[in-house]
Amino acid sequence: MFTIKGRCNCDAVNFEFKISKEKQVVYMCHCSICRRASGTNGVAVMITDKSEFRWLIGEEKIKTWHKSAHDWACSFCVECGSSLPGENDPERMYVPVGLIDNADLEGVRVAHHLWVDSKAPWDEITDDGEQHRQGIG
Repeated sequence: MFTIKGRCNCDAVNFEFKISKEKQVVYMCHCSICRRASGTNGVAVMITDKSEFRWLIGEEKIKTWHKSAHDWACSFCVECGSSLPGENDPERMYVPVGLIDNADLEGVRVAHHLWVDSKAPWDEITDDGEQHRQGIG
């Protein structure tokens, strides 16, 4: 197991999680909700078990927005607006990879592109990550 650390832009919120080498993969979601949340072509995340995730500082600086009529939410720092980790389901957390210290991500690549049927027309996928028309279980 490896410990990976991350933080928001202003350093008010810090976290860490443990993950095995074989689970160190990036999922890139191209759905319209993630595009609007990020202002880019989507959101790149890693997935970890909730039991392996821990807030270090700043949990009180987190605000979560829920999209009505969808089972979707995003969290962000109230100080700087950085996207933050959130719950994927009762047992897992997603962690935006842009928050992770670069040294902790050596060798990590996008393994899965999700919701590619919903991607923006200008979004061109050029890596060899597996493409999924929708999400994956």
